[in-house]
Amino acid sequence: MGFPWGAILSQILTLFLQALIQPFFLIVVVLIWLQTRRLLQTREALFGVRGSILRPLLAAIGYGILGGLIGSVLMVVLGISLNDLGILWLWGIAILLMLISPRLLCFSYSGGILALVSLLTGYPKLNIPALMGLVAVLHLIESVLILASGHIDPLPVYVRNRFGRVVGAFNLQKFWPIPLVVITVMGLPSELPHMPDWWPLLRPLGALSAQAAYGLLPVIAALGYGELAITCLPRERVRLTSLHLALFSLVLLCLAILAAYIPQTAILAALFSPLGHEVVIRVGQRSELQGKPRFVPPARGVMVLDALRGSPSRQAGLRSGDVILKIADIPVNSRSQFAYVLDVSGPTVDVEYQQEPGHLKRTRITVDPNGPSDLTARCGMVLVPEPNDPPTVDIATSSPLQGIYRRLAHLRLR
Repeated sequence: MGFPWGAILSQILTLFLQALIQPFFLIVVVLIWLQTRRLLQTREALFGVRGSILRPLLAAIGYGILGGLIGSVLMVVLGISLNDLGILWLWGIAILLMLISPRLLCFSYSGGILALVSLLTGYPKLNIPALMGLVAVLHLIESVLILASGHIDPLPVYVRNRFGRVVGAFNLQKFWPIPLVVITVMGLPSELPHMPDWWPLLRPLGALSAQAAYGLLPVIAALGYGELAITCLPRERVRLTSLHLALFSLVLLCLAILAAYIPQTAILAALFSPLGHEVVIRVGQRSELQGKPRFVPPARGVMVLDALRGSPSRQAGLRSGDVILKIADIPVNSRSQFAYVLDVSGPTVDVEYQQEPGHLKRTRITVDPNGPSDLTARCGMVLVPEPNDPPTVDIATSSPLQGIYRRLAHLRLR
């Protein structure tokens, strides 16, 4: 018997639309609106450039809906049921880990720990294959969303790398609301059509028949992504991250399916969930923080870190990594020389630049001659840091527990 795609997709779409009007979906959208506003405020504080919140918010919702549809189909086809997953335990461990480090707020860590505790102690009683399958599907959705939108509107920043040098970089941060349709085991007659004998691949505890009392349930989740692009362009960074995360997800999913049929192998999935994810994070961080920085002053000219969306520089065709050699036929080799030439030139200046060594291009920028003296505010261009420039962000993050300890120590000293 084949899989009843038509009937299943019809039910998924019906419940998916219901998820979009749930109050909790609106709450998640509000939280993402707050995060997006914070990023825009940071951009304005750094560059004096205001941006509309509507476009990035609608993009986050749109991509989140796309990811939710993909995830819903995967969850139903695999038969990942919310029953016996220990969701409250999962969230509790995730919050405790977040107190140690914000980056540990991830189901790959809390899920792996919860699964190991269950295997070693027998409590809580979990459907470990389904739990690991849930972690795998959520990360697979994340990899798709990172590839599709992780590079859009990155925040240009100056950071200090592991060798103490201040270099140009891009802060990549995205948040998505994820409406999902998931499987649940009910006490009522099954709401699903007749399913093939192999389904579900990840069977809930005590439900060994493909015709058990299954139903579909709309739920709301949220995903976030954040990292730095120091050695390459944002699009190149997200491609690598998406590839590594997808490989992690597929391996974990295969281990989850294996554990569903050979329970003794469940420990492999439980161990791989946190360890494999940590390898993905460490590989990305090491390549960016210890690799050769991409956005540093060139031997000749000035390099563009970013041409902000809607700015004169962007409209003129300038992009990240371009090296400007001349302004109004005058060579420029520093930010101050660049600003001086703009001051003494008219409202329209010719720019000679190269996108690749040996390939010269020319364009024209129109700026307000009476505008602000700041280069970014005047023409929407952010140049790479010069030797004496300070970092604009600190990449070192402290845990909430460290912050509480410091505040308590400060009170004692007072």
